[in-house]
Amino acid sequence: MSSVPKETIEVIAQSIGITNLSPDVALALAPDLEYRIREIMQESIKCMRHSKRTFLASQDVDTALALRNLEPIYGFTSNDPMRFRRAAGHKDLFYVDDKDVDFKDLIEAPLPKAPLDTSVTSHWLAIEGVQPAIPENAPPEAPSEIRKPEYKEDGLPVDVKLPVKHVITKELQLYYDKITELILKKPGSIPFRRALVSLATDSGLHPLVPYLSHFVADEVAQNLNNLPLLFALMRLVRSLLQNPHIHIELYLHQLMPPIITCIVAKRIGNRLSDTHWELRSFSANIVASIIKRFGHVYHNLQPRVTKTFLHAFLDPTKSLPQHYGAIKGIAALGSRMVRSLIIPNLEPYLHLLEPEMQLEKQKNEIKRHAACQVYGALLYAVGQCMHEKVKEFSSFLFPFNATSRGNGKVVTAMAGKRKATTDNLMQQQQPPLKKIAVDGPVGLIPMNSTMMGISNIGMSSSGRQLANDNMPGREVEAQQPKVSSILAQAWKDDMDSGHLLSSLFELFGESLLSYIPKPEACIFL
Repeated sequence: MSSVPKETIEVIAQSIGITNLSPDVALALAPDLEYRIREIMQESIKCMRHSKRTFLASQDVDTALALRNLEPIYGFTSNDPMRFRRAAGHKDLFYVDDKDVDFKDLIEAPLPKAPLDTSVTSHWLAIEGVQPAIPENAPPEAPSEIRKPEYKEDGLPVDVKLPVKHVITKELQLYYDKITELILKKPGSIPFRRALVSLATDSGLHPLVPYLSHFVADEVAQNLNNLPLLFALMRLVRSLLQNPHIHIELYLHQLMPPIITCIVAKRIGNRLSDTHWELRSFSANIVASIIKRFGHVYHNLQPRVTKTFLHAFLDPTKSLPQHYGAIKGIAALGSRMVRSLIIPNLEPYLHLLEPEMQLEKQKNEIKRHAACQVYGALLYAVGQCMHEKVKEFSSFLFPFNATSRGNGKVVTAMAGKRKATTDNLMQQQQPPLKKIAVDGPVGLIPMNSTMMGISNIGMSSSGRQLANDNMPGREVEAQQPKVSSILAQAWKDDMDSGHLLSSLFELFGESLLSYIPKPEACIFL
């Protein structure tokens, strides 16, 4: 029994002009029609599966007909869905509304515009945050509908324009919202640390820099009592500075005030257990890195920052935490700033600080702790300064390591791979330095008398002989003034450092000696 009724066969026969088809013939053709339809559909499904699809398309049926050497279906396919309309007078009968197109109307219709050739061009969207005025970019000025009309004020024409709305992508907006949420709600979590890594490495964050800098400035001004939030904001600034793809110098005028505030603010945090000392030190290192990176571009950056720190350090009305931040800020700028700003004012400042550290004179434990922190900051700054100063002239005292080659000549290997000169050859004949114990508060040896005597002896006898053997006479004569000037500068630095160490030892005691390297400490002890 076929699922195709005989009436369908009769309708098909009438459509091709056969009107006298008997019912028995229609009943015999119905099973054959069903078989042919099933065969075509099976072939169509095979084509669908070979095309890696899960839905049957009209091209699958056309392919199946072509495989059976049958005439394909005439017409065209469309991606648009077919629109069915209900037949009038029939509830469940629908048909496709296919309009007839007149060839005359189709021929007389205007031709469409020819499509442009496919091409790829490149242009600058922004250069260092500034959008160039080129035809490919939208005009940077406000549209005409939001401009206010011109009016005259005091006889002068004035054109008032509203600010241009800065549009950023949806992805950057979500990124900004996520960063601010982590800073405000989860400043110490693992996702926040991953966000800091992203801020320090991603290359597409430059449009967010003005928003982040404004966010840092606002949050620091409003949350000085929230120490974890301030730490998170400073870590955010450090990550932005570490990102090589961001031109952060355009926004230093917004970032420097909140960073300086975290260094010399009068009060940070609202609990006694808050370690605001670490925040001040951390922020001071950020300022030092900014000056080291952009100090040659903005020549007034370091003088203004130094003036701020010096004013906070020398003002007796400022609190001890403010003094601590100023000392840390100056120390982060380098040993030269410490020698110029802190050491000349060190003795009177310590006279005022010592009573604050004594239990008999200061009963407030919080103030005593703050005074000890300031004393430790001073000791660290001065100790690091002396450490670098001693390292500078130590190369004059231990400058070489003598090695021999196969040809029998002595080669002097200077530190820093310098060539051998006459002063190095002279020092090879000098006896080793001896530790001399003298009476005095520090125990310094008179370097200008003892060492200069040794150098003159070496110069007059064996030093000249070795120099004449290894170098031409004209080179020796030309280098004699240079050698004497280098030695004179070395002895002068030696004496200055010795006197400075002596005065600092009187102020800090033996705790200062821990900052002096052991090989160089034998010079002074």
